[in-house]
Amino acid sequence: MKVIQTAIEGVVILEPARYGDARGYFMESYTQRTFDRLVRPAEFVQDNESRSRYGVVRGLHFQLPPHTQSKLVRVIAGRVLDVAVDIRRGSPTFGRHVAVELTGENHRQLFIPRGFAHGFAVLSDEALFQYKCDAYYAPESEGAIAWDDPALAIDWGLSPHEIILSEKDARHPRLAEATELFDYHTDYYA
Repeated sequence: MKVIQTAIEGVVILEPARYGDARGYFMESYTQRTFDRLVRPAEFVQDNESRSRYGVVRGLHFQLPPHTQSKLVRVIAGRVLDVAVDIRRGSPTFGRHVAVELTGENHRQLFIPRGFAHGFAVLSDEALFQYKCDAYYAPESEGAIAWDDPALAIDWGLSPHEIILSEKDARHPRLAEATELFDYHTDYYA
């Protein structure tokens, strides 16, 4: 597995080794010991999957303490722009984001640590998206920031008239208005 560092410490792109022949291919998408050695120790406890059509934007979501989550995300089929936003107050990269194209063909994965908001935009007709979480979903700890916050300057790769949102995702506060975020100096892995 190849690990590619991004512009924000802790957010990494993973490229699993893939072995192909005339029959197709084989790849090990996740191995605990390899992940722990190359990225950081993590114990993933929940796998989630979503299917979305072109233009859907989901995010930018996170879970607050004590139920903070790291995510390891990938696309099984289709193409998405996946985004992680640093929402740790006091961080040198606070408010900055990493955007990575994940596809069923490139097999890339993105690791989003605790203290980040996460979202994605579907750029293909349909996308099948999977993610591992290192903490269970807790609705009482749910948080989010606006996907279209101008201060974040995220280019989702879609025209405004193409974007499809849930009612909830259309109402999140901008980062500057968010009252509950993370503290850069707290170790959420302890």
